[in-house]
Amino acid sequence: MANLYLVEDDPSVREQLSVLLSNAGHHVRCATRFDHLVEDITAASPDAVVLDLGLPGTDGQYVARALRQQSDVPVMVLTSRTSELDELMSLSMGADDFVAKSANPQLILAHLEALLRRRQPGKTALVCAGGLSLDVVRAEASHGGRTVELSRNELRILECLMRQPGAIVSREDLMEALWATDAFVDDNTLTVNVTRLRQALGKLGLPHAIATHRGMGYSLRVDGA
Repeated sequence: MANLYLVEDDPSVREQLSVLLSNAGHHVRCATRFDHLVEDITAASPDAVVLDLGLPGTDGQYVARALRQQSDVPVMVLTSRTSELDELMSLSMGADDFVAKSANPQLILAHLEALLRRRQPGKTALVCAGGLSLDVVRAEASHGGRTVELSRNELRILECLMRQPGAIVSREDLMEALWATDAFVDDNTLTVNVTRLRQALGKLGLPHAIATHRGMGYSLRVDGA
């Protein structure tokens, strides 16, 4: 699973792409404003950015250039502007790939997966926060020499929390992560899975690692994180 930042101003297209990427197993955060895009993307620390060119008040090529000056995050331009000049300019400005929106959805996903592999060859499947470690491939959490297996939903929730240790992760973001598993998701589904995750972490000696922030979401509190 990769954390993706989707920049698309057309609501219907944004929804379609978000569903496509989420169903492929990725966690997708969508831009909701376009006046401070580079700052918002940098703050989110995504694994990759999917970027449209035609944006309100700016152009994706300039966003790519400004972003490249601050970060090496992989950028895939996904656009309906498919001229050779647009492709050349996008790549020259700092984009890593250029794909037409009209392409087969599976081709779009294939380009994205290739980009993630190419730009992050050393990325580990191990996520760490304090003394807690999560093996995403094996779906195992470890702490203090003990290991516990997690369900797919527990894995999704814990990975979201561990990638932002100490920060409050909204219930909406967590439900989006669960939705990518094709599970039926509502508030009760999330609550049940958080309870099960707490029980699993309790077996590692961390029964209070997940803090509840009423009306906001959850955060991970592990010593050293």
